[in-house]
Amino acid sequence: MSSGSPSAPHAHYATRRNRHTGSASSAAPNQAVDALGRAGFVARGLVYLVIGWIALTVALQHRGNEADRTGALEVIAGKPFGFVVLWFLVVGFAGMALWRVMLAIRPELPDKKGAGSRFASGGKAVLYAVAAYTTARFTITGHASSSTNQQSADFTTDLMRHGGGRWLVGLAGVGLAVAGLILIKRGLEKRFAKDLNTGSLSASARRWVLVLGTVGNVARGLIALGAGGFLLDAAVKFDPSRARGVDGTLRAFAGTSVGPVVLVVMAVGLAAFGAYSFCEARWRRL
Repeated sequence: MSSGSPSAPHAHYATRRNRHTGSASSAAPNQAVDALGRAGFVARGLVYLVIGWIALTVALQHRGNEADRTGALEVIAGKPFGFVVLWFLVVGFAGMALWRVMLAIRPELPDKKGAGSRFASGGKAVLYAVAAYTTARFTITGHASSSTNQQSADFTTDLMRHGGGRWLVGLAGVGLAVAGLILIKRGLEKRFAKDLNTGSLSASARRWVLVLGTVGNVARGLIALGAGGFLLDAAVKFDPSRARGVDGTLRAFAGTSVGPVVLVVMAVGLAAFGAYSFCEARWRRL
């Protein structure tokens, strides 16, 4: 062996050192993305808490802002330090979008090897990117996007202008209703718990987290199921104005004989999902 060749122990040490350096250099960006993802869960939690509050005011006072993300942004903007909170939401939504992109393009991440799971993460990344953009535009210009009711009506109208659009609206309604049923099933069977790292929680704290997740997911599922039903109704009656968003679906619940009670329950459910989002920010496996 020539004198310039490294000995086996030295070569082994160099390999381990390089491997450690490489993993350390890649850990920092991953930690930054994870931090942005957790900020996204906090941002989502804030919005759902405000939507729950709006739904409660509609139930008790029969008035209030739109009970959706647009209405929530308007409420936040009118509060002290609302401008700061709005910019936090922008960063949080953008961070959530980036985190979802990472889940979609990195199959080696835990529980994200399936094509369906990665596709879902990609779709959620688009939704959160849109949320970040619209929130930033509202913060800068003061002009909010149209309500989810108007967006649903516009979406239905545009589709129905084309051949076969009525069928596409119907399929969209079925898809939204199925998504609602999946959310309800996910909540009742507590499937969301597999994404949480609750080993450090006490038994009582874990029970509360599971209660929040169950109630919150079921409430979201019922709203999606109702919105899907309105889309189907619009397709069957060929009337785009019958489509509803989150606010319209909640107000439709309020229009029943026990409407105020139902709306109060839904408001509590949406607020519960907001609180559960904070739990995800703390204990979600990223």
